[in-house]
Amino acid sequence: MQAINQNLKTQAVQAMAKKYIWWQTPIEAATWPERVIAQVMNIGDFDDAKYLIESVGGEALIKTLKNAQAGWFNERSWYYWHYRLQLCKLGEVPSLPVRRFGA
Repeated sequence: MQAINQNLKTQAVQAMAKKYIWWQTPIEAATWPERVIAQVMNIGDFDDAKYLIESVGGEALIKTLKNAQAGWFNERSWYYWHYRLQLCKLGEVPSLPVRRFGA
């Protein structure tokens, strides 16, 4: 059963990668599913976000937020998903990840 679920998740990620990670093939993009998930969470339409939640589950979205790299989310999406996934209280959204150069 777990293999079937993993296969469905992989198919969902590849389907979303085809639309949202246009600079790679779906198979290449699916090797980094968190990046695909983040891209859908950031710029995806409602139907694609809903499909993603149903396909990969809320835990994958939470993991993606917690491991997000700088530039993966805009401020609006960052706030929305933290509230939507109930990861924080009102007014307590963590700061967006930032790039750091040098030491």
